[in-house]
Amino acid sequence: MAEPKTRPTGASVEEFLAAVADDRRRADARALCALVAEATGAPPVMWGPSIVGFGTYHYRSVSGREGDWPPVGLSPRKQALTLYIAEGFDRHGELLARLGPVTTGKGCLYVRRLAAVDQDALRELVTGAFERLNGTTVSP
Repeated sequence: MAEPKTRPTGASVEEFLAAVADDRRRADARALCALVAEATGAPPVMWGPSIVGFGTYHYRSVSGREGDWPPVGLSPRKQALTLYIAEGFDRHGELLARLGPVTTGKGCLYVRRLAAVDQDALRELVTGAFERLNGTTVSP
């Protein structure tokens, strides 16, 4: 079985964030990174070339694939800040309603402007998602 391509690296989170071209996106990425670090108590670590992860959990899939992944991660993409919530959003309907103007994918929360989002709801979402997965093993 192949090794997962996205793994922790020794790259600098600060250098990665400093290289974000758009001034507002860079400032939002730094602020979101600080918020997630404070909410989780975990240091930011680069996972691959473009994801800042916090903590780790181990997963095993039905197919037999397994690996490690951060319970919470972020990436300052061109269109929006992407916040990765590994557990998804099924249990977070109330928090999503409080967040404000965001969109979601299966495990991604897309934020165009951090200032438009309810920071308390975001912190609560991040803290809960992190605490439920960090240091665990998830199996089918």
